[in-house]
Amino acid sequence: MARALTVPMPFHTPFYAPLVAGVGLGHFAQEDLEVTVVPAATYPRGTMQALLDGEIEICLGGLMRSFELADRTGRVVTHFAEVCSRSGFFLLARQPMPRFKFQDLIGKTVIGFAEAPTPWQCLLTVLRRAAVDPARVRMERERPLADAIAAFRAGEGDFLETTQPAVEELVAAGAAHVAVSMGEATGPVPFTSYMATPDFLAREPELVRRFVRAVYRTQRWLAASDPADVARVVASAFPAMRTGLLERAAGRFMRQRTWSADPLLRRPGYAYLQDILISGRFIQRTHPYAALVNTAFARDVMAAEMGPDEGR
Repeated sequence: MARALTVPMPFHTPFYAPLVAGVGLGHFAQEDLEVTVVPAATYPRGTMQALLDGEIEICLGGLMRSFELADRTGRVVTHFAEVCSRSGFFLLARQPMPRFKFQDLIGKTVIGFAEAPTPWQCLLTVLRRAAVDPARVRMERERPLADAIAAFRAGEGDFLETTQPAVEELVAAGAAHVAVSMGEATGPVPFTSYMATPDFLAREPELVRRFVRAVYRTQRWLAASDPADVARVVASAFPAMRTGLLERAAGRFMRQRTWSADPLLRRPGYAYLQDILISGRFIQRTHPYAALVNTAFARDVMAAEMGPDEGR
């Protein structure tokens, strides 16, 4: 009998296509895992608390969640397989801006959203790198993502930071234009990964190894596929999104190498994200890589699939 796992997805977006594709392609089922994907909003207390309470065992989420938890409480939730290696968010403008530069945001209003701080923290870092004082940009991020998108549609703000499917939907409707990809502007960073408690990883190592094998098999499939293939496999998870728009969304992510090529969450990306969160004052102190990241499962799976040299 297959082992059932409920895995929350932070937002219902093609940004997290690797999880949905792993289910759709049967890669988890091949490892005798019955994975059910649910929205994180299913857990009103938050997925981190659900993990800590044992209500769920594996969750897809941002490394910043573990940084914040460790900073605030000293407790640890461990990330063991990288999924998204870049931000999947985009800065949209009302008019075409083919020569957009971040100085164009000075004196303007950028509508963000309340749920996830990492996109905002990345924007702060990119602004400083462009010699733009963030205080000179009006950033609104009090509203939930859906309300932020609705506000922009209604004429509020000058720019909107959002992800798919809203990007393709707004662009197709002529209501917005992509000014810049925040994934490209920020650069490679371990944006999203699978996480679990250290107790769970120690208690069920073979299950985790099977899970990571399925993740890696899906990653290799994504690397060898084109946007049409991806759209076809994940379409049932996004029934409200037209096939053409879903294919465009996948293509935009694939061109900038948003999705990780393998499950290994590497030290340089960890350090970069930590610097982003410290400079943005989201966390107050540094945390050792080994404290929040477990690479053993990824290294074992990669070595077994590709040979020990390639798995380093």
